[in-house]
Amino acid sequence: MRAVIRRWAWALAAVAILVQGCAPQPEPEEPDRLVLRPVSFQDLPGWEADDHSAALRALKRSCAALNEHPDDAPLDIAPLGGRVGAWRAVCADAAGVEGAAQARAFFESRFAPYEARNNNQPEGLFTGYFEPELRGALRADGRYRVPLYGRPQDLVSVDLGLFRSKLAGERIAGRVAGGALEPYATRAEIDTGALAQQGLELAWIDDPIDAFFLHIQGSGRIAFEDGTTRRIAYAGTNGHSYFAIGRRLVALGAFTPEEVTMPAIRDWLAANPGQAPEVMRENASYVFFRWLEEGQGADGPVGAQGVPLTAGRSLAVDRRFVPLTVPIWLDGAAPDPDPAKGDRPLRRLMVAQDTGGAIRGPVRGDVYWGTGDEAGAIAGRMKHRGRYWLLLPRGLDVTAHLD
Repeated sequence: MRAVIRRWAWALAAVAILVQGCAPQPEPEEPDRLVLRPVSFQDLPGWEADDHSAALRALKRSCAALNEHPDDAPLDIAPLGGRVGAWRAVCADAAGVEGAAQARAFFESRFAPYEARNNNQPEGLFTGYFEPELRGALRADGRYRVPLYGRPQDLVSVDLGLFRSKLAGERIAGRVAGGALEPYATRAEIDTGALAQQGLELAWIDDPIDAFFLHIQGSGRIAFEDGTTRRIAYAGTNGHSYFAIGRRLVALGAFTPEEVTMPAIRDWLAANPGQAPEVMRENASYVFFRWLEEGQGADGPVGAQGVPLTAGRSLAVDRRFVPLTVPIWLDGAAPDPDPAKGDRPLRRLMVAQDTGGAIRGPVRGDVYWGTGDEAGAIAGRMKHRGRYWLLLPRGLDVTAHLD
């Protein structure tokens, strides 16, 4: 029977190939590619009006992280940044700079600006994220029933770039069984008990929707009934691809693509408790957490670079193209905290300090807006087109990326 099935399969495949050969074929999409074009600081819209000292404070945090690496280490996954040693003098100069005027002069003297494009496309999508605060407890009870898990011991994360240079920046995760790496449990499997009774629970939350969005944000604060709070941070993922459930809600007819925002999705999930678990489980990706040590999170949540994020100045990027530490001039827009008001221009200097599963492409960014309701009101509704320019140390070889 299997031989008959195989013959039918080959016959059907042959018919499909013939049909496709007779039909017009769509032009293949160009693979993502970061293309740079040198410009001057006068070409950056709104450059003179910014408070450059705010971005400088964020850059100093990134510079502190570089102290842990030798000069010959790559700046990051993306080859664009060169070696850590190329940034040492820049960071040393940054340490002595104070004030907005000096900060602007520092950036203009030590960096060269480059327009960034994805092939010939200068515009990309810019979204926002924030640090949510959730109500929780260290023990489960009738109110607190949704677990936040620490990283399982059998979770294996693999940097594929160590095996194939063309896969730099790509990672997979799973567990080893029988000498082979197999996929880890999905969100649906974990939600229904795949990790129960293993002692992995860090805390228990009172709202499954809050827990779901904590996974998307990647970090947050847990508020306990005794009035204390603790910061919780990203510790790993199960390796399954991130799926934006807004796409599912559009397919269900709940929203048009233009209507999909974080607040709208939250409202729909809360209003449809019977369907909400199934929809959330469409996103098979699952995040594991760790507690930040006392004092470690005093200055804010910690991003992928291991430094505290700066509200309005830290940007999550796709590290395959843009290295962490790089200053970035962003020209876009952001929602007003008041939903009744229109968008506001967003023109400011930021620093690449974080990443995320949904942040994919050479011109793509996620703005960190801080902690609290106002930050959430902006981040949850931000889905805007924009452009950015990368600031790279003068003398850095960027020939491979020039147009």
